[in-house]
Amino acid sequence: MEGEYGKRHFSVCEWSAEDRPRERLRSLGSGALTDAELLAILLRTGRRGESSLALAQRLLARYDGLEGLAGSPFSEIEGQGGMGLAKAAQIHAAFELGRRLSGRTRASRPSVRSAKDVYDVLGARLRDEKRESFWALLLDTRHRLQNAVRISEGSLTMTLVHPREAFSPALRESAAAVLFVHNHPSGDPEPSKDDWALTVRLIECGEILGIRVLDHVVLGDHAYVSLRDRGAFSEGKG
Repeated sequence: MEGEYGKRHFSVCEWSAEDRPRERLRSLGSGALTDAELLAILLRTGRRGESSLALAQRLLARYDGLEGLAGSPFSEIEGQGGMGLAKAAQIHAAFELGRRLSGRTRASRPSVRSAKDVYDVLGARLRDEKRESFWALLLDTRHRLQNAVRISEGSLTMTLVHPREAFSPALRESAAAVLFVHNHPSGDPEPSKDDWALTVRLIECGEILGIRVLDHVVLGDHAYVSLRDRGAFSEGKG
């Protein structure tokens, strides 16, 4: 069936595995998915001629994003094409769980003000990983942690990071500042030449985007190195 502008709507099962929201969540983490992809996972199915992702995109456009959708009456969402009682209930339940969790945890969100704080947040998680992975810690104006997002995963010796992907979560979640982190599977956190060059590039991009880059921390086996402490930020004008 043809959709808008002559594009055929595909069901999720027709997409390649790397494009399916659930498979992308498993391989990349929830932070790498768009609002529409996360919503499509909740909806699970679309309708004839419209995939769950296309339905999610239509809902977000109809309500001007997640905030509008979250504040819409149950009956109105239920009445949208392709929705119904079950899908409307899933959406309302998900938003309510988010509100309850936010209310319980907002006051206890950790502050991230040093490389030691970074290690406390991600050290145990990354210590035993066999591949390098690059993360962004998204912070509010008081440097409290909003979210920890995996940006990319590389080989045993190198992580490929593009500034577009590095800053995308911070822009999406309106973070006041960002702190970048990656691990060295060797256990030695000593920064490489590539780590230094990437840090300078990220600082410059952050200045252009108006997002303060607080640090780039390399994690090893029960050890860590702050490139800010090593002087990279004075070199990068950070």
